[in-house]
Amino acid sequence: MTATDAPPQAAAGAPKKPPTAKADPQKHGKLALFLLTPTFLVLGLVILYPLIAAVRESLYQKAEGVDEDGFVIEGEQFVGIDNYAAIFTGESAERFWNAFFNTTFFTVTTLILEIVIGVSMALVMHHALRGKGLVRASILVPWAIPTAVSAIMWQFIFQADGVANEVLNSQVLWTTEGFQAKVAVIIADVWKTAPFVGLLVLAGLQIIPNDVYEAARVDGASAWKQFWRITLPLVKPALLVAVLFRGLDALRMFDLPFVMIGQRKQSVETLSMLAQEEATQLRIGPAAAYAVVLFVYVALVAYAFVKLLGADVIGEARTRAKETKQRKAKVAVA
Repeated sequence: MTATDAPPQAAAGAPKKPPTAKADPQKHGKLALFLLTPTFLVLGLVILYPLIAAVRESLYQKAEGVDEDGFVIEGEQFVGIDNYAAIFTGESAERFWNAFFNTTFFTVTTLILEIVIGVSMALVMHHALRGKGLVRASILVPWAIPTAVSAIMWQFIFQADGVANEVLNSQVLWTTEGFQAKVAVIIADVWKTAPFVGLLVLAGLQIIPNDVYEAARVDGASAWKQFWRITLPLVKPALLVAVLFRGLDALRMFDLPFVMIGQRKQSVETLSMLAQEEATQLRIGPAAAYAVVLFVYVALVAYAFVKLLGADVIGEARTRAKETKQRKAKVAVA
């Protein structure tokens, strides 16, 4: 074999390509499962176990009365779905549906107001030129105050001789039964939690490049068109996360109306307050049933929000990862 008969690569003395190590999906899957195992254990301990325990307790009721032999019955008695039947159609139905309406009304109303005010706060914090740190700190102070402390503060404001009536020059009994109690709770909740929405939206505004706005101004776009066509679409992921968190939190509202208005006030009673009252009366079965119903309600709202409003963060991440993988495969083939 002569030099002319040798392969072109060997004759040219070109270095051979080192073999690339192929990723083992099974090995990576085992490693991921091993690393996530502590997280799964903690989630099972703090979420799954209490949920299973609540479902189990909702099927039982504290035994009352005497048995056939005349002895007092002690312990718990299995009643099946009787606790749920009592909630929806029994003696507690009217009170439950009132609390369900209050919970939904507070959620929808506060969420709409918090979106409008929170986005406005974010724009102010983002565009403030002087004293930016002071403006941001002052806006975020209400969110940092504990809810119980905030409720007590607003309770003083809405007293008969409080600041609210002095400003309005009226004598409205804000903390008693009536629609005015709902208004008081809504004002207090929006004041406290709108900065949270503003904080998340501000984080979304920080990543929008200024070149986009400069190009829009060159094209003659007004401030409203810039907000509607640029700011809102680009800040949508952060806004959807804020709305999801606040919506689920509002569905579990308890401490603000409980401290500010009080117990057994029909106008502000929520599902969480019903569950808490049943538990304090040692009616664990009905209390667990209320808790399970509230959990299902929150889960359905979260699922509907993710699917209908496009807040499927995990799905979007998977799509982006799949597209990236396909691009890398095309580059490797080329």
